[in-house]
Amino acid sequence: MIVDAHCHVIIGEMMTSAVPEHWRPAISVEDGRQIVTFRGRVLRSIVAEFTDIEVMAGQAAVGGIDHLLLSPWIMLVPTEAGLAEAIRICRVQNEGLSQAAAGGRVSALGAVPLQDAAAAATELEHLMRLPGLRGAEIPASVQGCYLGDDRFLPFWEAAEATGALIFVHPTTRGFGLPALSDYYLWNSAGNPMETAVTAAHLAAAGVLERYPRLRILLAHGGGGLLAIRGRLRRAFAVRPEARARSADGPDAALRRFYFDTVTHDRALLADLVGYAGADHVLLGSDRPFDMGSGQPAQEVRALRLSAADEHRILGGNASRLLAL
Repeated sequence: MIVDAHCHVIIGEMMTSAVPEHWRPAISVEDGRQIVTFRGRVLRSIVAEFTDIEVMAGQAAVGGIDHLLLSPWIMLVPTEAGLAEAIRICRVQNEGLSQAAAGGRVSALGAVPLQDAAAAATELEHLMRLPGLRGAEIPASVQGCYLGDDRFLPFWEAAEATGALIFVHPTTRGFGLPALSDYYLWNSAGNPMETAVTAAHLAAAGVLERYPRLRILLAHGGGGLLAIRGRLRRAFAVRPEARARSADGPDAALRRFYFDTVTHDRALLADLVGYAGADHVLLGSDRPFDMGSGQPAQEVRALRLSAADEHRILGGNASRLLAL
């Protein structure tokens, strides 16, 4: 079974009165493409189906994908809402995702209110009891705070205890740097930079050593993480503050992460597989966005890996992590 582990959806319940009006996305169609309007922002980067799961599954099947692991559009993970409102939004979304997964053709990752780690832990425990849900998607940063911060430890403890798969996705906001507002750099450069920063923060803070059974999947091949592995290694060797919270060092932590295949570069993807191991790489498309891959399985096959390694990446790893 070939599994796409990076596929976004706007669940229908998010566009109903069950959700506060200012958190409801609106969908329109222009020149045959879906347009999303949300909180004053207009999204025109959608190139495939975003709401109808049957259509999404059919489109994926054309590329040989058998099973989708759905996750929310990251803007609908409500870390900017008040806590009570955020819990309500998460519950609506998670229950809708669970219903969508009832037929078995898709699985899903839910949403948690990570602005309050204790509440996020409670919601993670709740969603993990819902049929079809296998974990949660979380943003790479929350109100300027990155994921290795001690404030998030209650959530990581719950993630380990429940066996949830935690999908770390950049916030699509870059870093608020003026340079990233030009030339689509907030996406092409800002997003992978943010993933690299939060993954390095998790590693250096010793979170993966403290919770050794954590299962964390990084979007976009880990972003820029592999490009800085040498510098992380060097800092650990020469600077006491770089090893203040980690005994094992950056390479041990980085190889604990799981990575999707959305790199858009064959050499980079081959390096990722060589470094992390084929058992830590999962097929991903980033549907339905223009920065995604239309033929992710073919990109993996182009690496000419062993049959066993190719099988792991195309679906074996996901099937194992998701208990499919």
